Amino acid sequence: MSKTDYVFTSESVSEGHPDKVSDRVSDSIVDLFLAADPQARVAVETLCTTNRIILAGEVRGPDSITPDAMTEAARQAVKDIGYEQDGFHWKDAVVECHVHAQSADIAMGVDSAGNKDEGAGDQGIMFGYAVDETPELMPAPIYYSHAILKSLADARHNKDVNFLGPDAKSQISLQYVNGAPVRATSVVVSTQHTEDAGQDEIRAHVREHIQKILPEGWMCPEDELYVNPTGRFVIGGPDGDAGLTGRKIIVDTYGGAAPHGGGAFSGKDPTKVDRSAAYAARYLAKNVVAAGLAHKCLIQLSYAIGVSKPLSVYVDTQDTGKVDEDKLSIVLQGLMNLSPRGIREHLNLNRPIYTRTAAYGHFGRAAESDGGFSWERLDLVDQLKSAF
Repeated sequence: MSKTDYVFTSESVSEGHPDKVSDRVSDSIVDLFLAADPQARVAVETLCTTNRIILAGEVRGPDSITPDAMTEAARQAVKDIGYEQDGFHWKDAVVECHVHAQSADIAMGVDSAGNKDEGAGDQGIMFGYAVDETPELMPAPIYYSHAILKSLADARHNKDVNFLGPDAKSQISLQYVNGAPVRATSVVVSTQHTEDAGQDEIRAHVREHIQKILPEGWMCPEDELYVNPTGRFVIGGPDGDAGLTGRKIIVDTYGGAAPHGGGAFSGKDPTKVDRSAAYAARYLAKNVVAAGLAHKCLIQLSYAIGVSKPLSVYVDTQDTGKVDEDKLSIVLQGLMNLSPRGIREHLNLNRPIYTRTAAYGHFGRAAESDGGFSWERLDLVDQLKSAF
């Protein structure tokens, strides 16, 4: 029997965190290629450190996307985040591009040919999850951790405050009673700031954002609110700590409330099932919960490189389901073709919609009119209700 009374913690990091800078740069290059050719193949990693950005990886796309174009995309990503500091500046940083052509061996296994459908870009397992703790059907700790940092970033970008820097982290511990979150037991926020900002001023500003984001009555006790607990956070971002693409996969997903297959999303075009199948699993799980078939739903998909069909489709409603899970798995596979091509076509993923996913979570966001976050749509709800 699962526990019903407990405290659970999740963390988030801002767009200016070194690893998120790397994710943002990598996804900007994915979008650069997909805007020029929706069938482009991209797998690009980014390393950021003091005034240096290094790009590496494999691509297959139009010759118009040159190393200079990728370098410019990297600079623009850093500029949009807001880095104009001595130790990390969008204009002054050295950008090295070591991106080369995709391996012909990988292409042979993945490409469609004759009667062979397009195969998965790699082997692996992917998970999707949904729970009715929040209107967005996300686990509450990660949802509110993201929301606090997004609120602080909006204030910085809108120039409502002049002493915050781009780098920040949050962490929330929530008390669960009878399986539902009821309040925060502690909140931690560390935010980069200017040299002249006082800690009392920073704490008061951060507290306002936390109180605005958390539901009424959820605020933690004052002695459990930790704002810049080290006492100083002036040097931050890639100048304070090196960043790499793909090091924040739990932040990107469910904050530890659900399993993770291990594959990162950023820097990969949607033929890579690490990304597209994780989006598909979230899409299906969210529709199951939205249809009222379960309070929680976990879905696992598995693939082999070069093989189009998933090797397994596992559904677990964690003792909250109202329907047979084996039948649910069959129904879901009838509603969506879970081959790599089928996922991309169903969710319309071959478009430049990935830069915006690089911070504040890939899930729990609103589906957008241009196709961004299409995996958050609830367009299977009626069909699922009819099936049961």
